[in-house]
Amino acid sequence: MIPVSSKSAQPAIRVHATKARVIGASPYVKVKEYLKAGLERGTWQAGQKMPSEADLIGRFAVARMTVNRALKELEAEGLVERRQGSGTYAAELHRVSSALTIRDIHEEILARGHAHRAAVHILQKERANSVVARALELPAGSTVFHSLIVHYENEVAIQCEDRFVNPAVVPDYLAINFEHITPTKYLFDVAPLWKADYAVEAALPTAVEAKLLGISRRDPCLVVARRTHNRAAVITCARLVHPANRYRLEGAFAP
Repeated sequence: MIPVSSKSAQPAIRVHATKARVIGASPYVKVKEYLKAGLERGTWQAGQKMPSEADLIGRFAVARMTVNRALKELEAEGLVERRQGSGTYAAELHRVSSALTIRDIHEEILARGHAHRAAVHILQKERANSVVARALELPAGSTVFHSLIVHYENEVAIQCEDRFVNPAVVPDYLAINFEHITPTKYLFDVAPLWKADYAVEAALPTAVEAKLLGISRRDPCLVVARRTHNRAAVITCARLVHPANRYRLEGAFAP
């Protein structure tokens, strides 16, 4: 099952917690949290112009460099877009997705000049057990959508994707042909995410995962457990299993 714990609070609680963090915070943090809370509530929609630096300076009685620091950090997090001579705008939600570095495996494989193929083994409606229900923040026994898909690179299985989806957020999920579009790409298009949480570990595959990937149950795997949220609810939780000798995660860091 999906080993994702349900630690996120409900949206109203998150907003309250955001306000609580502002008390006693440094001036730039107060400005940043005010804007971040407004974005989370949807006060400013994607592409909408946000308060100007002058407005924020007047509202919080702070220096311009204080406001500039808050806006720079929000821009670095992918939450706002600053346009020289124009102002600050709420970022398109796909920018948030990009900042979280959630990539579509189809695009990854094509970028390497290789061929991608997906085999769909499960695509159905189910009753959520307690683990899945907690991950999706739904009552146990709620109806959820379940997909189990194996992704191939040049006909070699490199990922087993076991995913549960909240039907209230993505009602048409079961109608999609996931041999032609990946769940990640489809979900980006129809349910842009606001945030994500994930865990990465080395683990052995389950019997089902080993069979689908064509490996032994003793073969180590890289396992990613991931949840995505919109502003109001959990969209999906997924367990992504990769044979360790066929796949690696790469990235870069610069101070």
